Amino acid sequence: MGNKVKEFFKDAFEDMKESAKAQHEVDKANFAATKAESKAQWEEAKAMSKPDTRKAMMQKQRDEQIEAANKRIEEANKRIDSLK
Repeated sequence: MGNKVKEFFKDAFEDMKESAKAQHEVDKANFAATKAESKAQWEEAKAMSKPDTRKAMMQKQRDEQIEAANKRIEEANKRIDSLK
C-alpha cells in the first residue's frame, strides 16, 4: 500500500512540475507580447510628435472614413434601385 501512495505523490508532483513549466512558457510569451505592444505604442507616440507624420495619419483616417461613407451611399442606392 505504501508504494501506491508514494507513486501517487510522485506522479502528482511530476504533473505539477510540467504544469509549472507550461505556465512559465505562457507567461514568457505574454510578457514578450506586452513588451512589443508597449514599444509599438511608444514609437507611435514618438512619430505623432512629428507634424508630417501626424498629418499623414490624419489624412489616412479621413480617406478611410470617406471610403466607408461612399460604400454606404452605394449600398443605399442599390437598395433604392431594387425597390424601383
